[in-house]
Amino acid sequence: MASSHLYILTGGSRGMGLAMARQLLLPGHTLLLIARTANATLNAPPGGTLEQWPHDLADAAPVAARLRQWLQAQAPGRHASATLINNAGALAHIAPLRDCADAARQAELANALRVGLEAPMLLGAAFLDATRDWPVARKLLNISSGLGRRPMASQAAYCAAKAGLDHFTRCVALEEAARPHGARVCSLAPGTIDTDMQVQLRSARAEDFPGRQRFIALQQEHQLASADTAASRVLDWLHRPDFGNEPVADVRG
Repeated sequence: MASSHLYILTGGSRGMGLAMARQLLLPGHTLLLIARTANATLNAPPGGTLEQWPHDLADAAPVAARLRQWLQAQAPGRHASATLINNAGALAHIAPLRDCADAARQAELANALRVGLEAPMLLGAAFLDATRDWPVARKLLNISSGLGRRPMASQAAYCAAKAGLDHFTRCVALEEAARPHGARVCSLAPGTIDTDMQVQLRSARAEDFPGRQRFIALQQEHQLASADTAASRVLDWLHRPDFGNEPVADVRG
């Protein structure tokens, strides 16, 4: 029986994604990272495999096609399990939508939606298709956010991408549940994390971002989890025996 476990992770070059990558680099694991840039600090341990594909997920179709072909070229029984973790995300300009009508801001809105919603859908489709007949446990984990479940002024694109991520996960969970050996699927909010995104939100102009003070308070009150802690919580959830019973979940319960 195969002992290798395959993990495909997007956005693994920094923040919580990088912390997850480091925690997944174990003997017996094969880790494929897809991010805008490769991270030179990552190395595979003895008995483990690391592959990095530098790619901007705002243009996800080519890398989804590459992923599908890469998976199809592997023997179905090579790995004991296969998991895709869609972690990459992007913030658009932090401002009301009415102030995002010029060409540069429109491009940022489109980028946030492509990275945060289109890419997970295209990569998810490639993964589920290429592994549909693999006789192993398969999981699709989408990293969501509490902002996909409650609105926030001046972050329409990010909130919309995460809300879309949640709902498309619900749809895919229904599809896979109808198959004899369908994948387990979950869109998981990881809680508040001390990342570059938090810095961006705290640094926004108060007149542009009514929620700025809340994010400042989260830092001042030490309510932000470290990237390592958040990564551990997410991976613990991924490895729960009931993973996928709730298609939309939160590590905070």
